[in-house]
Amino acid sequence: MTSAEQPRPIIAENLDQAKPAGIRHGFFTREGGVSDGIYRGLNVGLGSNDDPARVTENRRRVADWFGLPPSRLATAHQVHSPDVVVVKADYDGSRPHADAQVTAAPGVILGVLTADCGPILFADAENRVIGAAHAGWKGALGGVLENTIDAMIALGAKRGQIRATLGPSISAANYEVGPEFVERFMSQDPAFAVFFTPSTKAGHSMFDLPGLTLMRLSRAGITADCLNRCTYAAPETFYSYRRTTHAGEPDYGRQISAIAITED
Repeated sequence: MTSAEQPRPIIAENLDQAKPAGIRHGFFTREGGVSDGIYRGLNVGLGSNDDPARVTENRRRVADWFGLPPSRLATAHQVHSPDVVVVKADYDGSRPHADAQVTAAPGVILGVLTADCGPILFADAENRVIGAAHAGWKGALGGVLENTIDAMIALGAKRGQIRATLGPSISAANYEVGPEFVERFMSQDPAFAVFFTPSTKAGHSMFDLPGLTLMRLSRAGITADCLNRCTYAAPETFYSYRRTTHAGEPDYGRQISAIAITED
């Protein structure tokens, strides 16, 4: 169950500016893990049917990349909600039902697991407050991004100093939805029409989840960018729930995006 290969996450330039403040981040891919079969690579999904020992080792490798023990890797039990929790210095390993976490405590890694939904990492380098959010369509529509920002501000962050990056997620080219899905969005805000384009299937549309996410962040006054990496289109690099479904596979892995204040 060993592998000489180690994780080499994608680093976002927008967030890398926080590194001098002791804030480190990474959008991890499948690279550098010990899982095999349909989970090949760095599967960190506790909810998958992968060998738990392999998942534990993969999570250890993520924590080790930050120079921290695995007990300091905080991931929530994600439920596609707008809910945010504050992680404190005495983090006890619990996994609350929520879809975003924030902290001002050094030595805690905030991680979000995804397999098509959008992972968004946040950092205010000056005030040393960080956040991590999981935003699928329900979370993005329901306000998880705005709630994450508000929770960071409650810990001392300043809106104008928060930077955010949207990591690997499914692109509009691979996200087809039905008319009832479009109607749900139109009933909330007709301006959301820009995120839908007709598909080749009558009555269906292609949905731009990254575009919606970036628009919500911009409306919230946050400087944000996007890695522009599609999970569905890169099977060797990313896990994808939708690709697994289309392939008829029984389960799928989850990649992690994580951020930590590593220095006191």
